[in-house]
Amino acid sequence: MTVAEPAPPRAPVPPLAARARGVGGSPIRDILAVTARPEVINFAGGLPAPEMFDREGIAAAFRDVLAETPEQALQYATTEGEPLLRSGLADRITSFGLPTTADDLLITTGSQQALSLLATALLEPGDTVLVESPCYLAALQVFGLAGARVVAVPGDEDGVDPEALEEAVRRERPKLLYLVPTFQNPTGRTMPTPRREAVAAVAARQGLWIIEDDPYGELRYDGTRPPWIAACPGAEDRVVLLGSFSKVMAPGLRLGWLRAPAELRRACTVAKQAADVHTATLNQLAAARYLHVLDTHVARVRAVYGERRDAMLTGLPDALPEGSTWSRPEGGMFLWVRLPESYDTTALLPRVVEQDVAYVPGAPFYATAPDPRTLRLCFVTQTPEEIAEGLRRLGRGLKV
Repeated sequence: MTVAEPAPPRAPVPPLAARARGVGGSPIRDILAVTARPEVINFAGGLPAPEMFDREGIAAAFRDVLAETPEQALQYATTEGEPLLRSGLADRITSFGLPTTADDLLITTGSQQALSLLATALLEPGDTVLVESPCYLAALQVFGLAGARVVAVPGDEDGVDPEALEEAVRRERPKLLYLVPTFQNPTGRTMPTPRREAVAAVAARQGLWIIEDDPYGELRYDGTRPPWIAACPGAEDRVVLLGSFSKVMAPGLRLGWLRAPAELRRACTVAKQAADVHTATLNQLAAARYLHVLDTHVARVRAVYGERRDAMLTGLPDALPEGSTWSRPEGGMFLWVRLPESYDTTALLPRVVEQDVAYVPGAPFYATAPDPRTLRLCFVTQTPEEIAEGLRRLGRGLKV
């Protein structure tokens, strides 16, 4: 009888990079996986309403591009982006008060990629990044993967406080400040014009990059549009403006853009060459064609979303415990709620989900010291009738 030779010893594979081990996944994605049942009214996601997608208009744009320029549409493209899309987008940005040329822009695979490219171009491990409190969760992930040290700047219902910002810059010597100043995710708040000017002035005095992320700015239901921080005096050479077609056209196209000073834009272009060469040519050309009807489509979306925001604001007083407070955004997709002192929205979530409704607890949006009483509600994905029913369920789930 032959005795089998023992298997040779196997050495373990090298470990993951420290930055990959230290950053977790998105709690929002985890919540969406748990609440995917069709009977759940889901206020947790940050998803546009699928019934509002202009399926016919977008399909027509793709058909026309494939019929007229198939060789171009199906071929590799330049890393900077299709000239037709950059030119049309530059005209659109200029019409909103910020003079822009096609050469100022880099097309990205969603604005999330723009954040990653900027982290690659700007941040060394250990560099300090200043953020709002609370802050867009995916930005915290990007900065964490870059090995940055993230510091929250105190603020109020108008956003970061300029005096606190100046003090933080002097104390921390950061590389950049990340902001979503219009209809912020998660709070829905908008920074007023005087504060935008004050923040730009701090950056000019102290030598600071500002990343101004604006995925929601066109979803305004009342009030007037403030200027971008990028358009404020002193901001010309130190603000990177990010935008996206995800909320106004369709997120599945994965189309975003960044507008940056030349040297930083070139560095981001090199980083993008290494990441994916270029954003999908066909999608870019279809979006360029669709720009001609985008304003009409956005007007329809605004009307529907504004009605849904109003429905949520109307139902919140009866749904929430006495002593709760919440934001009243002029646009965007989100409301921010703060429950009374004794509540912990993370601990309460499983009981709320039992009522077939869901929210996102506020804790993951904080760089440090989360407020356990907070939660985020998305109001754009459900009809007013579904919102009313969802809030009734939420009220039952929050009863302690």
